[in-house]
Formats: sequence, C-alpha cells, structure tokens
Amino acid sequence: MKKIFGAKKSQDPPPSIQDATDRIYKRGDTVDEKIKKLDAELARYKEQIKKTRPGPAQEAVKARAMRILKQRKMYEGQRDMLYNQTYNLDQVAFASEGIKDAQQTMTAMKAANKELKGMMKTVRIEDIDSMQDEMMDLMDVSNEIQETLGRSYNVPDDIDEEELMGELDALEADMDFESNSVPSYLQPDKETDLDSELNLPAAPSGHAAIPANRQQEEIDGSCYMLEIIMNVLLNS
Repeated sequence: MKKIFGAKKSQDPPPSIQDATDRIYKRGDTVDEKIKKLDAELARYKEQIKKTRPGPAQEAVKARAMRILKQRKMYEGQRDMLYNQTYNLDQVAFASEGIKDAQQTMTAMKAANKELKGMMKTVRIEDIDSMQDEMMDLMDVSNEIQETLGRSYNVPDDIDEEELMGELDALEADMDFESNSVPSYLQPDKETDLDSELNLPAAPSGHAAIPANRQQEEIDGSCYMLEIIMNVLLNS
C-alpha cells in the first residue's frame, strides 16, 4: 500500500516568532547593503555630471543617475516594509512572553497557596492567644518579683504620703525657728565698728593689735559650737 499511495511525509514544525524575526532581519541587512551600493554609484554619477559639459554625454549620465534613484526608492520601500513586519513580530513576541510569564506566575502562586494551606493546618489561633496570655502572666509575675526584691525593709507599707508631707513641713518650720532663736553670743561675729558704737578711746600705740588669724579661729569656733547645738536640738 505504501508503494502505491506513498508514505505520509512528516510535517515540519511551524517557524517560531524568533525564527521569522531573524529571517526578516537578514533580508533587511541585504536590502541595506544594496542601498549602500546604489548610494556609492549615485555619488559617482554626481561627480561625473559636475565634470561633464552640458550635452548628450551629461544627459546620458543623468539618465543613469535617475535609474539608480528609482532603484534606491524601491529598496527603501522594501526596507520600510520589512521594518514594519519586524515591529509587528516584536509586538506579538512581547504579548507571547507576557502570557508565558502570567502562566508561570499562576503556577507559582498555586504551589505557594497549597504550601501555605499545609502550614496553616499546623498553626492555630487559639494556641497563639494562649501563648500570649501565658507570656503576659509571666511578665506580671516577673514585675512583682522585681518590686518585692527592691522593697525596703525599714519602711512600712501603710504610710500616708500626706502625713509625711505634713511632718516634713513641720520639721522645716522648726528648723527655721531654731535658727532664728540662737543666742547672740553663739552667732558669728559681725564685722561692725565697735569703736564707733561704744565710743571707746583709741588703743594705746604701745600694745600690738589682735592678729587676723586669731580672729578667724574665734569665728570658726563659734560656728562649730553652733553646729553642735543644732544637731542636739534636731536629735532631741
């Protein structure tokens, strides 16, 4: 039967978009080479027209130049048509690549969705809430422990702050009163002119005056005695 009807020929796979694009680019390169050759011939004819005198010879050169210009226009039209075809193929290739990217994205999202569902089965919101409650309880216990360890042993817990503030104000008033009621002989000497107040006669010139360091010692002794009396009054 194969000898009579012949065997079925295997069909070649259709060309891809990239194959068609490469083929058109090759044709465009060929057309560009032809246009370059025509430009070179046209430049040579222009030089000949400049060098020849008006007459039959110049007209013949002009006719050949016109023929070259027509061929150049034809090749330029073909090149523009090829450029349009490559532009359309690029648009189709871009759309095809976009569809492929969308398919891959959908496949990846489906796989991720399936994996996420499997992971969510192992995690329950009730367990998370319970863990959060336990963590809050542990933090409260930790804070209570820290407060207990930092508590002072000598300070009772039932002290009223307003009562303490009243005692502090009374203590400050007592200190002010005691500082104002110190006898004059215990207060430090004031730098006054005793001679002018008592109207005493001037000291004899034969006796030496009291040294300055001795006066400072007497003042320091009076201040020291005043501090001792203040401490005794405060402790009582």
